[in-house]
Amino acid sequence: MKTIGVIGGMSWESSTEYYKLLNRHAKARLGGHHNARSLMLTVDFAPVEALQRSGDWTALGKQMAEASRQLERGGADLVMLATNTMHRVYESIEQAIKVPFLHIADPTGNALRAAGIERVGLLGTRYTMEQAFYTGRLRERHGLETLVPDEAERADVHRIIYDELCHGKINDDSRAVYQRVIEELAARGAQAVILGCTEITLLIQPEDSVLPVFDTTALHAQAAVEWAIETE
Repeated sequence: MKTIGVIGGMSWESSTEYYKLLNRHAKARLGGHHNARSLMLTVDFAPVEALQRSGDWTALGKQMAEASRQLERGGADLVMLATNTMHRVYESIEQAIKVPFLHIADPTGNALRAAGIERVGLLGTRYTMEQAFYTGRLRERHGLETLVPDEAERADVHRIIYDELCHGKINDDSRAVYQRVIEELAARGAQAVILGCTEITLLIQPEDSVLPVFDTTALHAQAAVEWAIETE
């Protein structure tokens, strides 16, 4: 099995989910005592979050590029970034390394198209919902129309991620907020909803949603394991 390199820590709450999912998928595929061969470089989220707020994506790109190089030097055969938002700088990572980079939007886009979905709702940080780096890739590479919540709902979704989920706080009232947002997306014609922040899986499970749920964390981890097994 090839070695999967993970840039984590944004936040570490979701990175722990990645570690569990990578190993569970490997065991499910290979059986016995198998688990995934992996490396994780955990960055400090505080300076990352500050740079996000200030809009200094150039500095963030340099930081993610160096993290990817560290993983490659450590023996990673594939690099993945355990956060949707920081895919804003994915090109900096791809340019920094010789090994493949697995973009988080692609396993999700593939799964949506395989399910016959053409119009999908997106929940994530304000950066993911409002900037074109994510919705643009879904449109251009996968032919998907993406709907995002209105401005007030986007503010609520973003706040809950950073103020609660990144700190491991799971609040029933916040789950109800997300459920109402998903219902609004369904009313506007969304056929499914993307959990487009790796922390949202801590709050929303399939049974919590009126729409089919596509969890980027789970799909990303599964795709990495499949690559690591099949490439070997």
